Amino acid sequence: MTNLSDKLKKDIQYGLLKWFDEEKREMPWRETRNPYKIWVSEIMLQQTQIITVIPYFERFIEAFPTVQDLAAAPEEKVLKCWEGLGYYSRARNLHRAAKQIVAEFDGRMPQDWDDLLSLPGIGSYTAGAVLSIAFGQVLPAVDGNVLRVLSRMFLISKPINVAKTKKEMEALAGCLIPIARAGDFNQALMELGALICTPKSPQCFRCPLQKCCCANQEQCQASLPVKEKKAPKRELKMVFGVIYNEKGDVLIEQRPSKGLLANLWQFPGGEWHSGSEAHEVLRDIIKEKYQLDIIVDGDQIALKHIFTHLVWKVTAFTTCSVQGGCAVLSKGGTARWVKWQDLKDYPFPKVHQTIIMKVEGRKDDQ
Repeated sequence: MTNLSDKLKKDIQYGLLKWFDEEKREMPWRETRNPYKIWVSEIMLQQTQIITVIPYFERFIEAFPTVQDLAAAPEEKVLKCWEGLGYYSRARNLHRAAKQIVAEFDGRMPQDWDDLLSLPGIGSYTAGAVLSIAFGQVLPAVDGNVLRVLSRMFLISKPINVAKTKKEMEALAGCLIPIARAGDFNQALMELGALICTPKSPQCFRCPLQKCCCANQEQCQASLPVKEKKAPKRELKMVFGVIYNEKGDVLIEQRPSKGLLANLWQFPGGEWHSGSEAHEVLRDIIKEKYQLDIIVDGDQIALKHIFTHLVWKVTAFTTCSVQGGCAVLSKGGTARWVKWQDLKDYPFPKVHQTIIMKVEGRKDDQ
């Protein structure tokens, strides 16, 4: 597949770059060759749409203008700046990698492939994107959009979510890249997949590579790319409570430093197993964790949150109150009473941000 004719390569390069020059979208990270900013944008764009990323990117760069600023920041500030973007391991890996860049590479983004791959959170796609866009190195950057474009263009029926297939398609993409505009070509392939060669109803009549596309000629675009079916996501029932003390302060707790949503803050609660009522489960969890007896009323919110391999079905009780007992909370510990208006100072996962938003909406309606 990598043994392509020079004419085909030139036709693809010319057609794609001409289209990209005329049709590319304006994005803040396309206005620079700063490797730090390009790296941050690429990490944010993983699993997240561009329209969502832009304001987060601008706020993040304003808060941490350089890799040194990011490395020196406390993790909680980094997570707070990332709040709402999801997949928080990306933020933690960015932070860890920034510290490594400062400590091992004199604060400069590595230009060597192996050095870049040694950083937390950087795989072959991100390394290829940073090195090609920021430094002009002739390396492929193959994401989901590129996999889809290549599978249709070259009629590849192997499942694209298999590591061996992706490796083969990285080699294919690599042989297409022009020496002079490696970064632009990689971005153009991604842009084509995002705007024209979309998962459903691709706009082939607008495609600059229509004549080069085997799937278009065979009229089988809808059947490509092929993916192996994934195992169904595991579902967990979760229950949380917004618990007030006699002063009107609310109880929050910090999640463990490892695992899902590590170090983020949340309203207290946990997993709800079948066989018990949600309010009973919440009372038992709070009693065991904090030696508190609470009153759980019927005011509740039902939410669903989807992770990569997991689904949370959440019940949140929004006006719980302390009935008895005394929570043993160490100063600066992983649980604390805070004023409602101070919740904004803590990084919460999206589920709990939604709870806060709904509670505030109800307060406004009263």
